[in-house]
Amino acid sequence: MKKLNKTSLLGVLRNNLVTIMFVVICAIAIPLSGYSANFLIGEIIVRISRNSFLILSLLIPIMAGMGLNFGMTLGAMAGEIALIFVTDWSVVGIPAMVLACILSIPLSILLGSLCGKILNKAKGREMVTSYIIGFFMNGVYQLFVLYAMGPIIPIKNKALVLPRGYGIRNTVNLIGIRRSLDDLIPLRIANISIPIATFVVIAVACVFIIWFRKTKLGQDMRAVGQDLGVASAAGIKVEHTRVVSIVMSTVLAGFGMVLYLQNMGTLNTYNSHTQIGMFSIAAILVGGASVNKASIPNVFLGVILFHLMFIVSPMAGKNLIGQAQLGEYFRVFTSYGVITLSLVLYEMRKQREANDTAQLLQTDQEDEDDN
Repeated sequence: MKKLNKTSLLGVLRNNLVTIMFVVICAIAIPLSGYSANFLIGEIIVRISRNSFLILSLLIPIMAGMGLNFGMTLGAMAGEIALIFVTDWSVVGIPAMVLACILSIPLSILLGSLCGKILNKAKGREMVTSYIIGFFMNGVYQLFVLYAMGPIIPIKNKALVLPRGYGIRNTVNLIGIRRSLDDLIPLRIANISIPIATFVVIAVACVFIIWFRKTKLGQDMRAVGQDLGVASAAGIKVEHTRVVSIVMSTVLAGFGMVLYLQNMGTLNTYNSHTQIGMFSIAAILVGGASVNKASIPNVFLGVILFHLMFIVSPMAGKNLIGQAQLGEYFRVFTSYGVITLSLVLYEMRKQREANDTAQLLQTDQEDEDDN
Protein backbone atom coordinates (compact mmCIF):
# COMPACT_ATOMS: atom_id res chain seq x y z
CA MET A 1 0.00 0.00 0.00
CA LYS A 2 2.83 2.36 0.89
CA LYS A 3 4.56 1.54 -2.37
CA LEU A 4 1.33 2.17 -4.25
CA ASN A 5 0.79 5.49 -2.51
CA LYS A 6 4.35 6.51 -3.22
CA THR A 7 3.97 5.55 -6.87
CA SER A 8 0.69 7.45 -7.11
CA LEU A 9 2.23 10.53 -5.51
CA LEU A 10 5.17 10.44 -7.91
CA GLY A 11 2.75 10.08 -10.80
CA VAL A 12 0.76 13.14 -9.68
CA LEU A 13 3.95 15.16 -9.25
CA ARG A 14 5.27 14.04 -12.62
CA ASN A 15 2.03 14.79 -14.48
CA ASN A 16 1.60 18.22 -12.86
CA LEU A 17 5.21 19.32 -12.64
CA VAL A 18 4.73 22.54 -14.62
CA THR A 19 1.70 23.62 -12.56
CA ILE A 20 3.45 22.84 -9.27
CA MET A 21 6.53 24.74 -10.41
CA PHE A 22 4.45 27.85 -11.12
CA VAL A 23 2.62 27.60 -7.80
CA VAL A 24 6.02 27.60 -6.07
CA ILE A 25 7.30 30.51 -8.18
CA CYS A 26 4.20 32.60 -7.43
CA ALA A 27 4.32 31.71 -3.73
CA ILE A 28 7.90 33.03 -3.55
CA ALA A 29 7.43 36.05 -5.84
CA ILE A 30 4.19 37.44 -4.35
CA PRO A 31 5.69 38.38 -0.95
CA LEU A 32 8.83 39.71 -2.67
CA SER A 33 6.76 41.95 -4.97
CA GLY A 34 5.11 43.77 -2.06
CA TYR A 35 1.80 44.10 -3.93
CA SER A 36 -1.41 44.12 -1.90
CA ALA A 37 -3.99 41.36 -2.25
CA ASN A 38 -6.52 43.90 -3.52
CA PHE A 39 -4.22 44.99 -6.34
CA LEU A 40 -3.37 41.41 -7.35
CA ILE A 41 -7.00 40.31 -7.39
CA GLY A 42 -7.94 43.28 -9.58
CA GLU A 43 -5.12 42.55 -12.01
CA ILE A 44 -5.95 38.85 -12.21
CA ILE A 45 -9.60 39.64 -12.97
CA VAL A 46 -8.45 41.89 -15.83
CA ARG A 47 -6.14 39.19 -17.21
CA ILE A 48 -8.84 36.50 -16.99
CA SER A 49 -11.32 38.68 -18.89
CA ARG A 50 -8.69 39.68 -21.45
CA ASN A 51 -7.06 36.33 -22.25
CA SER A 52 -9.47 33.48 -21.43
CA PHE A 53 -11.41 33.52 -24.71
CA LEU A 54 -8.20 33.27 -26.73
CA ILE A 55 -7.00 30.30 -24.69
CA LEU A 56 -10.38 28.56 -24.97
CA SER A 57 -9.86 28.52 -28.75
CA LEU A 58 -7.04 26.00 -28.23
CA LEU A 59 -9.27 23.29 -26.73
CA ILE A 60 -10.96 22.05 -29.91
CA PRO A 61 -7.77 21.19 -31.90
CA ILE A 62 -6.36 19.40 -28.84
CA MET A 63 -9.58 17.37 -28.65
CA ALA A 64 -9.14 16.45 -32.34
CA GLY A 65 -5.55 15.29 -31.80
CA MET A 66 -4.01 18.30 -33.57
CA GLY A 67 -1.93 19.30 -30.55
CA LEU A 68 -1.23 22.88 -29.56
CA ASN A 69 -2.48 25.14 -32.35
CA PHE A 70 0.19 27.80 -32.85
CA GLY A 71 -1.80 28.71 -35.96
CA MET A 72 -4.35 30.49 -33.75
CA THR A 73 -2.40 33.65 -34.62
CA LEU A 74 -4.12 33.50 -38.02
CA GLY A 75 -7.43 34.13 -36.29
CA ALA A 76 -5.83 36.95 -34.29
CA MET A 77 -4.73 38.57 -37.56
CA ALA A 78 -8.28 38.27 -38.94
CA GLY A 79 -9.62 39.99 -35.82
CA GLU A 80 -7.10 42.81 -36.17
CA ILE A 81 -7.93 43.42 -39.83
CA ALA A 82 -11.63 43.52 -38.94
CA LEU A 83 -10.95 46.09 -36.20
CA ILE A 84 -9.00 48.28 -38.64
CA PHE A 85 -12.01 48.34 -40.98
CA VAL A 86 -14.44 49.03 -38.13
CA THR A 87 -12.27 51.91 -36.91
CA ASP A 88 -12.04 53.33 -40.43
CA TRP A 89 -15.83 53.23 -40.71
CA SER A 90 -16.17 55.07 -37.37
CA VAL A 91 -18.40 52.40 -35.83
CA VAL A 92 -18.19 52.50 -32.04
CA GLY A 93 -19.27 50.59 -28.93
CA ILE A 94 -20.85 47.14 -28.85
CA PRO A 95 -22.05 47.40 -32.50
CA ALA A 96 -18.40 47.87 -33.50
CA MET A 97 -17.36 44.73 -31.62
CA VAL A 98 -20.18 42.68 -33.12
CA LEU A 99 -19.36 43.95 -36.61
CA ALA A 100 -15.65 43.21 -36.11
CA CYS A 101 -16.47 39.64 -35.05
CA ILE A 102 -18.72 39.18 -38.10
CA LEU A 103 -16.07 40.59 -40.45
CA SER A 104 -13.40 38.32 -38.97
CA ILE A 105 -15.38 35.13 -39.66
CA PRO A 106 -14.88 34.83 -43.48
CA LEU A 107 -11.16 35.57 -43.24
CA SER A 108 -10.76 33.20 -40.25
CA ILE A 109 -12.54 30.43 -42.17
CA LEU A 110 -10.32 30.99 -45.22
CA LEU A 111 -7.09 31.03 -43.20
CA GLY A 112 -8.21 28.16 -40.97
CA SER A 113 -9.09 25.98 -43.96
CA LEU A 114 -5.71 26.67 -45.54
CA CYS A 115 -3.92 25.90 -42.29
CA GLY A 116 -5.94 22.71 -41.68
CA LYS A 117 -5.26 21.35 -45.16
CA ILE A 118 -1.53 21.96 -44.74
CA LEU A 119 -1.56 20.28 -41.32
CA ASN A 120 -3.24 17.24 -42.86
CA LYS A 121 -0.12 16.88 -45.00
CA ALA A 122 2.05 16.97 -41.87
CA LYS A 123 0.38 14.45 -39.56
CA GLY A 124 2.43 13.96 -36.42
CA ARG A 125 4.19 17.29 -36.90
CA GLU A 126 1.19 19.61 -36.59
CA MET A 127 2.59 21.89 -33.89
CA VAL A 128 5.86 22.83 -35.56
CA THR A 129 4.05 23.14 -38.91
CA SER A 130 1.40 25.48 -37.48
CA TYR A 131 4.19 27.51 -35.85
CA ILE A 132 5.89 28.02 -39.23
CA ILE A 133 2.54 28.77 -40.91
CA GLY A 134 2.06 31.53 -38.33
CA PHE A 135 5.41 33.07 -39.32
CA PHE A 136 4.58 32.83 -43.02
CA MET A 137 1.12 34.37 -42.65
CA ASN A 138 2.57 37.15 -40.51
CA GLY A 139 4.58 38.20 -43.55
CA VAL A 140 1.46 38.07 -45.74
CA TYR A 141 -0.47 40.08 -43.13
CA GLN A 142 2.21 42.77 -43.00
CA LEU A 143 2.34 42.95 -46.80
CA PHE A 144 -1.44 43.36 -46.87
CA VAL A 145 -1.58 46.01 -44.13
CA LEU A 146 1.49 47.93 -45.31
CA TYR A 147 0.85 48.05 -49.05
CA ALA A 148 -2.72 46.96 -49.87
CA MET A 149 -4.53 49.19 -47.39
CA GLY A 150 -4.62 52.59 -49.05
CA PRO A 151 -3.88 52.09 -52.74
CA ILE A 152 -5.98 48.92 -53.22
CA ILE A 153 -8.38 48.97 -50.27
CA PRO A 154 -9.54 52.55 -49.62
CA ILE A 155 -8.94 53.86 -46.09
CA LYS A 156 -10.91 57.06 -45.47
CA ASN A 157 -9.66 57.81 -41.96
CA LYS A 158 -6.38 59.69 -42.46
CA ALA A 159 -5.44 59.09 -38.82
CA LEU A 160 -5.00 55.41 -39.65
CA VAL A 161 -2.74 55.91 -42.68
CA LEU A 162 1.02 56.42 -42.65
CA PRO A 163 2.30 59.86 -43.73
CA ARG A 164 3.35 58.45 -47.13
CA GLY A 165 -0.36 58.02 -47.98
CA TYR A 166 -0.79 54.25 -47.75
CA GLY A 167 -0.27 51.53 -45.16
CA ILE A 168 -1.59 51.48 -41.59
CA ARG A 169 0.23 53.26 -38.78
CA ASN A 170 2.12 51.24 -36.17
CA THR A 171 -0.51 52.03 -33.55
CA VAL A 172 -4.27 52.25 -34.05
CA ASN A 173 -6.30 53.99 -31.36
CA LEU A 174 -9.35 51.84 -30.55
CA ILE A 175 -10.97 54.49 -28.37
CA GLY A 176 -14.30 53.77 -30.08
CA ILE A 177 -14.51 50.27 -28.60
CA ARG A 178 -12.19 50.56 -25.60
CA ARG A 179 -13.75 48.62 -22.70
CA SER A 180 -17.13 48.68 -24.46
CA LEU A 181 -17.93 45.18 -23.28
CA ASP A 182 -16.04 45.40 -20.00
CA ASP A 183 -18.03 48.43 -18.87
CA LEU A 184 -21.39 47.33 -20.31
CA ILE A 185 -22.54 46.02 -16.92
CA PRO A 186 -20.48 47.96 -14.36
CA LEU A 187 -19.80 46.35 -10.99
CA ARG A 188 -17.27 47.36 -8.35
CA ILE A 189 -16.56 45.35 -5.21
CA ALA A 190 -13.95 46.60 -2.74
CA ASN A 191 -12.72 49.07 -5.37
CA ILE A 192 -12.20 46.21 -7.85
CA SER A 193 -13.90 46.54 -11.23
CA ILE A 194 -15.51 43.30 -12.41
CA PRO A 195 -16.40 43.08 -16.15
CA ILE A 196 -19.64 41.14 -15.82
CA ALA A 197 -20.57 41.27 -19.52
CA THR A 198 -17.15 39.97 -20.58
CA PHE A 199 -17.39 37.08 -18.14
CA VAL A 200 -20.84 36.28 -19.50
CA VAL A 201 -19.39 36.04 -23.01
CA ILE A 202 -16.56 33.80 -21.75
CA ALA A 203 -19.11 31.63 -19.90
CA VAL A 204 -21.13 31.28 -23.11
CA ALA A 205 -17.96 30.11 -24.89
CA CYS A 206 -17.35 27.53 -22.14
CA VAL A 207 -20.95 26.26 -22.38
CA PHE A 208 -20.60 26.05 -26.16
CA ILE A 209 -17.44 23.92 -25.86
CA ILE A 210 -19.08 21.61 -23.30
CA TRP A 211 -22.13 21.27 -25.57
CA PHE A 212 -20.02 20.79 -28.69
CA ARG A 213 -18.14 17.85 -27.16
CA LYS A 214 -21.45 15.99 -26.90
CA THR A 215 -22.47 16.58 -30.52
CA LYS A 216 -21.85 14.12 -33.34
CA LEU A 217 -19.03 16.29 -34.71
CA GLY A 218 -17.52 16.65 -31.25
CA GLN A 219 -17.59 12.87 -30.74
CA ASP A 220 -16.00 12.42 -34.15
CA MET A 221 -13.21 14.81 -33.19
CA ARG A 222 -12.57 12.91 -29.97
CA ALA A 223 -12.43 9.65 -31.92
CA VAL A 224 -9.99 11.18 -34.42
CA GLY A 225 -7.88 12.49 -31.56
CA GLN A 226 -7.65 9.04 -29.97
CA ASP A 227 -6.80 6.99 -33.07
CA LEU A 228 -6.84 8.03 -36.72
CA GLY A 229 -7.00 4.46 -38.01
CA VAL A 230 -9.91 3.41 -35.82
CA ALA A 231 -11.79 6.65 -36.61
CA SER A 232 -11.31 6.12 -40.34
CA ALA A 233 -12.47 2.50 -40.06
CA ALA A 234 -15.59 3.75 -38.24
CA GLY A 235 -16.51 5.84 -41.28
CA ILE A 236 -15.40 9.22 -39.93
CA LYS A 237 -13.99 11.65 -42.50
CA VAL A 238 -10.73 12.10 -40.65
CA GLU A 239 -9.09 14.83 -42.71
CA HIS A 240 -12.30 16.87 -43.01
CA THR A 241 -12.86 16.63 -39.24
CA ARG A 242 -9.32 17.81 -38.55
CA VAL A 243 -9.76 20.79 -40.88
CA VAL A 244 -13.04 21.73 -39.18
CA SER A 245 -11.31 21.70 -35.77
CA ILE A 246 -8.67 24.15 -36.99
CA VAL A 247 -11.29 26.38 -38.65
CA MET A 248 -13.31 26.51 -35.43
CA SER A 249 -10.18 27.33 -33.43
CA THR A 250 -9.24 30.09 -35.86
CA VAL A 251 -12.73 31.65 -35.78
CA LEU A 252 -12.78 31.58 -31.96
CA ALA A 253 -9.28 33.11 -31.88
CA GLY A 254 -10.56 35.96 -34.08
CA PHE A 255 -13.38 36.62 -31.59
CA GLY A 256 -10.91 36.35 -28.74
CA MET A 257 -8.62 38.94 -30.33
CA VAL A 258 -11.50 41.41 -30.63
CA LEU A 259 -12.27 40.81 -26.95
CA TYR A 260 -8.59 41.19 -26.05
CA LEU A 261 -8.12 44.46 -27.94
CA GLN A 262 -11.32 46.09 -26.65
CA ASN A 263 -9.79 45.66 -23.21
CA MET A 264 -6.42 47.07 -24.29
CA GLY A 265 -7.90 50.00 -26.23
CA THR A 266 -4.92 50.10 -28.59
CA LEU A 267 -3.94 47.97 -31.56
CA ASN A 268 -0.23 47.49 -32.16
CA THR A 269 -0.75 46.86 -35.86
CA TYR A 270 2.33 44.77 -36.59
CA ASN A 271 3.07 43.11 -33.24
CA SER A 272 -0.17 42.57 -31.28
CA HIS A 273 -0.68 39.06 -32.63
CA THR A 274 2.92 37.84 -32.69
CA GLN A 275 3.07 36.62 -29.08
CA ILE A 276 -0.62 35.77 -28.65
CA GLY A 277 -0.17 32.13 -29.63
CA MET A 278 2.95 31.66 -27.52
CA PHE A 279 1.47 33.18 -24.36
CA SER A 280 -1.89 31.42 -24.78
CA ILE A 281 -0.24 28.03 -25.22
CA ALA A 282 2.12 28.65 -22.30
CA ALA A 283 -0.84 29.59 -20.10
CA ILE A 284 -2.87 26.46 -20.88
CA LEU A 285 0.19 24.27 -20.27
CA VAL A 286 0.80 25.97 -16.93
CA GLY A 287 -2.82 25.12 -16.08
CA GLY A 288 -2.02 21.40 -16.37
CA ALA A 289 -2.96 20.70 -19.99
CA SER A 290 -0.85 18.57 -22.28
CA VAL A 291 -0.46 18.13 -26.02
CA ASN A 292 -3.29 15.58 -26.16
CA LYS A 293 -5.51 16.51 -23.21
CA ALA A 294 -6.93 19.82 -22.03
CA SER A 295 -10.02 21.04 -20.21
CA ILE A 296 -11.75 24.29 -19.32
CA PRO A 297 -10.35 24.28 -15.73
CA ASN A 298 -6.85 24.08 -17.26
CA VAL A 299 -7.60 27.35 -19.10
CA PHE A 300 -8.56 29.36 -16.03
CA LEU A 301 -5.93 27.88 -13.72
CA GLY A 302 -3.32 28.60 -16.38
CA VAL A 303 -4.45 32.22 -16.85
CA ILE A 304 -4.28 32.83 -13.10
CA LEU A 305 -0.85 31.25 -12.50
CA PHE A 306 0.86 32.38 -15.70
CA HIS A 307 -0.30 35.98 -15.54
CA LEU A 308 0.17 36.20 -11.80
CA MET A 309 3.82 35.41 -12.47
CA PHE A 310 3.81 38.11 -15.18
CA ILE A 311 2.42 40.68 -12.73
CA VAL A 312 4.70 40.04 -9.75
CA SER A 313 8.02 39.05 -11.35
CA PRO A 314 9.29 42.55 -12.36
CA MET A 315 8.71 44.05 -8.91
CA ALA A 316 9.98 40.89 -7.22
CA GLY A 317 13.17 41.14 -9.27
CA LYS A 318 13.55 44.81 -8.40
CA ASN A 319 13.04 44.26 -4.67
CA LEU A 320 15.30 41.20 -4.65
CA ILE A 321 18.35 42.47 -6.55
CA GLY A 322 17.40 46.02 -7.54
CA GLN A 323 16.80 45.18 -11.21
CA ALA A 324 13.22 45.19 -12.48
CA GLN A 325 14.55 44.17 -15.91
CA LEU A 326 15.35 40.74 -14.45
CA GLY A 327 11.63 40.12 -14.11
CA GLU A 328 11.12 41.02 -17.78
CA TYR A 329 13.81 38.58 -18.88
CA PHE A 330 12.36 35.94 -16.57
CA ARG A 331 8.90 36.34 -18.09
CA VAL A 332 10.14 35.77 -21.65
CA PHE A 333 12.39 32.91 -20.55
CA THR A 334 9.53 31.26 -18.68
CA SER A 335 7.10 31.58 -21.60
CA TYR A 336 9.37 29.59 -23.91
CA GLY A 337 10.71 27.37 -21.12
CA VAL A 338 7.31 26.16 -19.99
CA ILE A 339 6.39 25.09 -23.54
CA THR A 340 9.71 23.27 -23.95
CA LEU A 341 9.40 21.54 -20.57
CA SER A 342 5.80 20.51 -21.26
CA LEU A 343 6.71 19.03 -24.64
CA VAL A 344 9.68 17.15 -23.16
CA LEU A 345 7.51 15.76 -20.34
CA TYR A 346 4.85 14.74 -22.86
CA GLU A 347 7.37 12.83 -24.98
CA MET A 348 8.83 11.18 -21.87
CA ARG A 349 5.35 10.14 -20.71
CA LYS A 350 4.48 8.82 -24.17
CA GLN A 351 7.72 6.83 -24.30
CA ARG A 352 7.09 5.47 -20.80
CA GLU A 353 3.57 4.40 -21.73
CA ALA A 354 4.90 2.71 -24.88
CA ASN A 355 7.50 0.82 -22.81
CA ASP A 356 4.85 -0.22 -20.28
CA THR A 357 2.61 -1.49 -23.09
CA ALA A 358 5.48 -3.41 -24.68
CA GLN A 359 6.41 -4.93 -21.30
CA LEU A 360 2.78 -5.95 -20.69
CA LEU A 361 2.57 -7.59 -24.11
CA GLN A 362 5.82 -9.42 -23.46
CA THR A 363 4.53 -10.67 -20.10
CA ASP A 364 1.29 -11.90 -21.70
CA GLN A 365 3.28 -13.68 -24.40
CA GLU A 366 5.47 -15.39 -21.80
CA ASP A 367 2.39 -16.52 -19.88
CA GLU A 368 0.91 -17.99 -23.05
CA ASP A 369 4.17 -19.79 -23.79
CA ASP A 370 4.23 -21.24 -20.27
CA ASN A 371 0.69 -22.54 -20.70
